[in-house]
Amino acid sequence: MNVTPSATNPMETLLRMLDLSDAGGAQTDEDVFVGLGDASAPRPRLFGGQVLAQSIMAAARTVGEDQLVHSMHGYFLRPGDAASPLTFGVQRLRDGRSFAARRTHAYQSGVPILSLIASFQRPDTGMEHQEPMPSGIVAPETLPTSAELLGGIDHPVARAWAYERPFDIRHIGHNIYFDVKGEHVAHTAVWLKTLGPMPADQNLHRAALAYASDYTLLEPSLRRHGINWATPGISVASLDHAMWWHRPVQVDDWLLYVAESPSASEARGLNLGRFYTRDGVLVASVAQEGMIRIPEGTPHD
Repeated sequence: MNVTPSATNPMETLLRMLDLSDAGGAQTDEDVFVGLGDASAPRPRLFGGQVLAQSIMAAARTVGEDQLVHSMHGYFLRPGDAASPLTFGVQRLRDGRSFAARRTHAYQSGVPILSLIASFQRPDTGMEHQEPMPSGIVAPETLPTSAELLGGIDHPVARAWAYERPFDIRHIGHNIYFDVKGEHVAHTAVWLKTLGPMPADQNLHRAALAYASDYTLLEPSLRRHGINWATPGISVASLDHAMWWHRPVQVDDWLLYVAESPSASEARGLNLGRFYTRDGVLVASVAQEGMIRIPEGTPHD
């Protein structure tokens, strides 16, 4: 069945989400910003990557233009409501000569849904090394898009993943949307980039990468046990998220996102990821633990 693509422009939506409004904060010890939810989301729960990206942008609004986010550590405290706006309170923890630290709380209905600490740094020089990019990776142009894989399915989630994401995501090997083909291994790889060009602001690119990092990071845990996203009754939620940006990044050019799961236990899966440019430059690393509950009796390894 042919499904009509969304009338919304995902890139415009992403940039509006990350363009926060200044709500002041003179009467408090925080700088306060307001951001949009995602009323067009196919599910009532707010996408965790969006809250991460917006929280980073809120913190970035309080540091110097030459200071770039290089690490963040966040905890998802409550599910967010996709249809509601968000308020971000930023506390200025420290301002040093090179580094600045900020704590951001994202609020909905007066309660925090995410608590995040981010560190910013002015450009500096020093020793250099990196883990090499995996070999034998096929080019993104040879792989099907999400729209090609999901665009013909008349289901709100399939339509959203096919047409409403601001990122072009292409799985290397089999995806796990509806089944898990091949060996049940605890690693995945995808190519991704934004659907259109981004402004030059480096903190904006880094926040957008945090947004995208939440799309597929739990898939190694799922693939290892033969669990796909369409498994009836599955319940998956991000618990925490940590990210480190090592070098300048351009999210409007192809990035290889490789991930692995070293452990799963007690309804939690730990997943680690790395982002590489096409030239093999390691630009960022990420870690996340997620809750993964599957109904009793569901077949899995």
